[in-house]
Amino acid sequence: MTTKPKARKFRIRRTPATQAGPVSDTARTPSQGPQDDERAHYEPPVTPRTETHDTSHEATEPPSRAGMVSSAAEMSASQDIDAIRNEGLTGRQLRMARRMAQKHGLAPTSDFDAVRLLRAKGIDPFQRSNILELVTTNGRQPAESGEERIQLPQTVPAQQFHLPSTEVTPAERRASEIMQIQRDIGRRRRRKLALLMSRLLAFVFLPTFIVGYYYFNIATPMYSTKSEFLILTADGSAGSSPASGLFSGTAFATGQDSIATQSYLQSKDAMLRLDQDVGFRDHFSQSWIDPIQRLDPGATNEAAYGIYKKYVKLGYDPTEGVIRMELSTADPEVSQQFSQKLIEYAEERVDHLSQEKRQDAVKTAVASLEDAKAERRAAQERLVTLQEGSILDPEGEVANIRALIQNVELQLQEKQLALNTQLNNSRPNAAKVEALRSQIEVLERELAKQNARLTDATESSTSLASQAAEIQMAQADLATADLVLQSALEAKRASEIEANKQVRYLTVSVTPVASQDPSYPRAFENTVVAFLIFAGIYLMVSLTASILREQVSS
Repeated sequence: MTTKPKARKFRIRRTPATQAGPVSDTARTPSQGPQDDERAHYEPPVTPRTETHDTSHEATEPPSRAGMVSSAAEMSASQDIDAIRNEGLTGRQLRMARRMAQKHGLAPTSDFDAVRLLRAKGIDPFQRSNILELVTTNGRQPAESGEERIQLPQTVPAQQFHLPSTEVTPAERRASEIMQIQRDIGRRRRRKLALLMSRLLAFVFLPTFIVGYYYFNIATPMYSTKSEFLILTADGSAGSSPASGLFSGTAFATGQDSIATQSYLQSKDAMLRLDQDVGFRDHFSQSWIDPIQRLDPGATNEAAYGIYKKYVKLGYDPTEGVIRMELSTADPEVSQQFSQKLIEYAEERVDHLSQEKRQDAVKTAVASLEDAKAERRAAQERLVTLQEGSILDPEGEVANIRALIQNVELQLQEKQLALNTQLNNSRPNAAKVEALRSQIEVLERELAKQNARLTDATESSTSLASQAAEIQMAQADLATADLVLQSALEAKRASEIEANKQVRYLTVSVTPVASQDPSYPRAFENTVVAFLIFAGIYLMVSLTASILREQVSS
């Protein structure tokens, strides 16, 4: 707030007409001090009377004295001033009249008196030509009709020139100091505002303009192709367990496969395979692509992989199980081709994952089946070996030997009965007795021989009973191996059925279609984002600098 200095008000006392006239310096008594000098300096000169105003009254009336009743001239001037006051002049017109009176060398006591004096002199203070004459030339105001110009409010002669006083009142000094402080504050504010605008221009607006110019005029338009696909499982059979079918048919059943497929499509392996099949590097290394988005022809795989991650965007929705893919290139047809290739890679990866799961499911069953086959084969080979080294059918051989022993025993028993019958006679036939005895001996030796075949072992082979037992054990092992083999076959078949339930299928819900209009760059949005980023960085740096400055200063 600016405090305007107030001008000093002077109480001007009217002097009688008889004492009119300027007071010279010599007329002052030595006893007058500086205060009397100042009062004398601000006393107004006597109003000059014109010939057109009441000359007859001045000639006839006696001179007025101090302290007496005002003369007719003074009363006439007061009446004129009252009439002028009733005209309703504005403050601007009154100030113009005072300046006009000063220009013509008049000494009015007030603004209304200035209007009265100018009209008495025949001058219209509100005429445009008179107003234009107020303009000074070379710092001087022209005097009219050779009269010296008198400055208001002063009563000293106009011929003498006085220098301005160096003494300033406390009020004026305070006002000047306040004005100087306010000007200094305004100057500092303007300087700080200019510095702030220059910093904003250098660190916010200029970088934003450069970014916007790049996006609007330099950046190569990119065409994006969007596609969506999901991974499904085979339907479970009626014999499946409740736990296995708890999440079947939901997105959680294939969540791991979807995440694995997404990771594969975003990997460097997929990028190298895409470059090998359809030339990913060659497309982004073309010369008509802007330098910022262009890939150098001799760039490393890491640089190419950075471009791949920038323009191949994949997202997985776990609630729906859908994988969304957006691929951007400088050519819409190339973008569609790249998208189809990546979907083929994803389908192969899903098949590979399901194949691994199927192999893991039947791996144990296959191993058990192979072990059962090997055991059965070993049991059968042992049985064949035993049969080749001894008798093919030991049970039949033992049965034959037993039948022969039984027949020999019957014959032996008959011969013994016949011998006993001959011996019971008083005179037995010696020839018959000897024949029967020889036959009995032969039958006994045969019986012993056949029994020895069953129980006694020879140097070249074991006994027939042990051979039969070994063959029976081999046959039992073979039968057990057959049972184990049959169980292994059933387990393998069940594992294959369970593995078939874990088969994964990739289904494309949204096929890639080439776009006609470019999707990137989004010039306006990117420019606004750049402006916000630069403004945020500038704000953070400014706040940090202010805090550090305050900490250091404190």
